Parts: sequence; structure tokens; C-alpha cells
Amino acid sequence: MDIQIVEKVNVWLHGNYDETTKDEVKRLQGGTSDELAEAFYRNLEFGTGGLRGIMGVGTNRMNKYTVGMATQGFANYLKKVYGEAEIKVAIAHDCRNNSRFFAETVANVFAANGIKVYLFEELRPTPELSFTIRRLGCQGGVVCTASHNPKEYNGYKAYWNDGGQLVPPHDKNVIAEVEAITGIDEVLWSGGEKNISMLGKGMDEAYIDMVKSLSVYPEVIEQQKDLKIVYTSIHGTGITLVPQVLERFGFTNVTIVEEQATPDGNFPTVVYPNPEESEAMSIGLRKAKELDADILLGTDPDSDRVGIGIKDINGNWILMNGNQTAVLAFNYVIEARKTKGIAQPNDMVVKTIVTTEMIDKIAATNGVNCYSVLTGFKWIAELIKEKEGVENYTVGGEESYGLMIGDKVRDKDAISAVALLCEMAAFEKNKGRSLYEKLIDLYAQYGFYKENLISITKKGMRGQDEIAEMMQGYRENPPATINGSAVVRLLDYQTQVGKNLQEGNVWDIKLPKSNVLQFVLEDGSKISARPSGTEPKIKFYFSVNTTLASADKFEEAERILDEKIKAIITDMKLK
Repeated sequence: MDIQIVEKVNVWLHGNYDETTKDEVKRLQGGTSDELAEAFYRNLEFGTGGLRGIMGVGTNRMNKYTVGMATQGFANYLKKVYGEAEIKVAIAHDCRNNSRFFAETVANVFAANGIKVYLFEELRPTPELSFTIRRLGCQGGVVCTASHNPKEYNGYKAYWNDGGQLVPPHDKNVIAEVEAITGIDEVLWSGGEKNISMLGKGMDEAYIDMVKSLSVYPEVIEQQKDLKIVYTSIHGTGITLVPQVLERFGFTNVTIVEEQATPDGNFPTVVYPNPEESEAMSIGLRKAKELDADILLGTDPDSDRVGIGIKDINGNWILMNGNQTAVLAFNYVIEARKTKGIAQPNDMVVKTIVTTEMIDKIAATNGVNCYSVLTGFKWIAELIKEKEGVENYTVGGEESYGLMIGDKVRDKDAISAVALLCEMAAFEKNKGRSLYEKLIDLYAQYGFYKENLISITKKGMRGQDEIAEMMQGYRENPPATINGSAVVRLLDYQTQVGKNLQEGNVWDIKLPKSNVLQFVLEDGSKISARPSGTEPKIKFYFSVNTTLASADKFEEAERILDEKIKAIITDMKLK
């Protein structure tokens, strides 16, 4: 076995680690060398968003010691930045196994460093943590969650004083401080308990009031208050707030999917607790069909992602993808603000570079500035901060089932998204039609954009290397054509250079570095390749488009676009 792994194992066996941990290391020693190596072959990386990994003993696992060292590094950086001034942090956690333990560990380490800590008394959604940081004037925050990952995982999202996740220069600076912690003896584990205060119903009420203020058409909800809503929290934190928010909005006919209503880190009814996965929404879909509901909604364990199910034009239940949901939400906010007379000349919306460009067209047609940022809501939050006082942020989102309405939360917020999507459904029902019919009308008006996503998983020690090799191959030898259409532009966000492959001219990309490649084809199609920042995956995003002459041509046009995406995937040898 690699000598560095052996040395790390010996540190854990003979250092100031608890006996239960040492016993588990010994158990791994008696098992397969692969299992031991996976646990110790590297240090769990504190990335720009924090930590995420499989729970267990070892330097490459989520446990008390890796969480404690990360928190000590974060605390050191906060003290460097703020000096003698009072430092406050807010801490929340989701439903995952060990999340409460990790949250209390984080709280104890911060408190032992003389930092004022606001710790939620029980599990709470991630967006409420972001809201709390802003409301209490905190300098930072942490939520213990692995979002939508399988049950074996847990994680640690780090936030700055604006309620957004860490961005430059703070992300790299915190990483440097975390990496400077060489052992657990450098961590202040206890002694500051007096610095910890608990948060509960009072903060919930403030958050619910904020979400209620986002409603544009309360009078329509009053007319459609019996809208048949089915909601599933998929064993996560949404159950703590979504039912209350919907009631506060005025909806009276909400059915909770009881099989998934109890928070449970084992996620007994699903493999992936992710509303992007049809399996995770299947129980809710069954209930929606049984009740002949108007809308189905589901949120992930920490309630930052939202999935939506509605009936199509033939009355069949379908699950919308994140781009479709975003198109409906962005358009609703823009249209409703204009109709209500509350639109401002400096209104802006924000999406990510891999989210449908149909949003750009909607915004441009309505005279609203639309910005595209790197993947991740921290970049949306950063742009809001940059434009504060100059432009008025109204809505942001990305294809991965995330929306952020209003600027009081600076991360994706499935709680407010559920409420807004229900209001949208009520608004359309009041006109005698469905959200799906509204979507088709938008396709006819702005062009029919169709997107798809595939993820290729590369596990184990070689996984990251294989993903890196794939990206390097695309960089060094970009395809000249894809599915018979010439690649006219290559956008490399890592080198921050765009190239016209036919004319040879180049330009600078005015966004921070990110390991993303985009191929823009002559026929208007776009393919994006991006390694995941939180999972051992490389993601490929496909976008194709055409005109839609009228709503009755929709199904034929959809079939053609679906075939086109399949052909692109086949041509790129991705399946």
C-alpha cells in the first residue's frame, strides 16, 4: 500500500482520535485494501462550495474530524478578515444521518473560537439559512447537507456575509486556511458553549413572511384557493415550511405525500432523493393521478431544488425538466410585474451559461436585462451584489431545478419556488388553461427550445483522472462537426477564451475561470461539457431549437427536436 496512506492510517490509530474511530480504522485494516485506501488516499477536498463526501472514518470521508478541521480553517479566515470586531455565524442542517451531529460540531468549534453562533434547534431548509445570515447580519454561515446525493453522503456548504456561498477571493482564501490545518490538535473543539444561541419559530415566521411578500396575484389565489396541490418533501426539510407557506398564500387543498413526509436520512422510498429523478417523484405522481390534481411538487433533502409535475395537452402526467420550469417562472415574474405595473426600468434576471437561451429571448423582448453567469447560485448572488443600487434583481435560476425569486435569499430556494409555481398554476387555471398550455404558447411566441442532460459517472481513485482526460481531449481536439453541423464557436471557460473555429478570431470571456466547454453549432444547437463540482460525474448539456408555427404543431416539432438530441449524443459517442 502507498506509504502516504499507511502514514495517515497510523496517525488516526495513534493520535487523539476517539476509540470508536480507532476501532473502525482497525476494522478497515482487516478488510480489503481498496476500502482502506479509498478512505485515506487523499484529504477530503474543501472546494469552493465546502465539503461533500461519503460518511465514515478517514481523511477522505465526512466525519467529526474532517468537519472540525474545515470549521477551524473557516474560523481562522473570518478572524483574519474581521479582526477584533464581533463575528456572527448561522448554522443549519438537513435530515441526513449525522447532520445534527455535524452541525453541533461546527457550532462548538466556531464558539470555541470566540464566534457568536446561531444554531437552528432542528432541521431547516438551506434557503432559510441564507435568509438568516442576511437578517441577523452574520459574517458567515454553514449548512450541513449533501443536497440531493445518495444516503451515504453528507456535506458542508460555507456561506459569506451576503447569504451566498463563497466566491473569490474568499473561496480560495478559506481553502488555504483549511489546508493549513495539519491535524486535529489544532482544532478548538469546545469551551465556548456560552456563545451558542438557538433559532426556531421566530426565524421561521420572518422567513414565511418574506416568501408571502413575493406573491404577485393574491386575488387570483383567492379565486383558485382550492387548486389541487400534491407535495412531497422526499423525506427532507421541506416538510418543515412548505405546508405553512402554501397555507399562508391561501391554498386550502394541499395533499402531502405521507409515505415521504417523515424526515429520514436513509431515504427509504428512493435511491436518489432528487426531484430531477423520476423515481423520486413517482409516489407523488401516483398520488397526483389518483386525486386528479392540478400540480405536483417535490423538494430535495435541503429544499433548494424543486421538481414539478403537470398534465400535458393530452391529459397525461409528465415531469417538467428544470429548463421548462425556469422558462415558466422567469416569464411569469416578467409578465406579472408588467401587468401589475410594478416592473422597474432597471429590472434584471439572471441565469447560468448552461440554462436555456429561451430565457434570454423572453427577457430581451420585454426589455429586461438578462445576465448569464457560471453554474451555481453563488454567482447569481455575486452578480446581485455587484449590481445593487444600479439594477433591480427579480428572478434567477438554472437548469438543475433551482430558482431564486427576489433578493432576500441568496441561494436557490425551493420553498418560495413551490409557492410561486402554485400561484402560476392558479393564474393559468383562472384563465381556463394549464401551465403546459402556457409553455406551448411561449414556444410559439419565442421559439421552441428543447434541452437534455446526461451525466457520466466515473467512480473511485481513477474517476477524476478519467474525467480530466475527457475534458483535455475536447480542448486539444475539438470536433469540427457534430451531427453533420459545423462547430462554429468553442467557448472555453477554463482558459476564458472564445474562438470562432471557422474564421479564426478569438475573444476574452468575461467570467471567472471554470472547467466548462461549450460547442456552438452552425444550426444553433449548443453542447456544454462540465465536470460536476460535487460528484464524480461529467455532465453534458444539449440545447436545440426550432420555430413553432402554432400550438397544434407542437408534438411534431418536439419529436424532431428529441431525435436531433439523440443524434447528437450518438455522434459524440456518449451512449
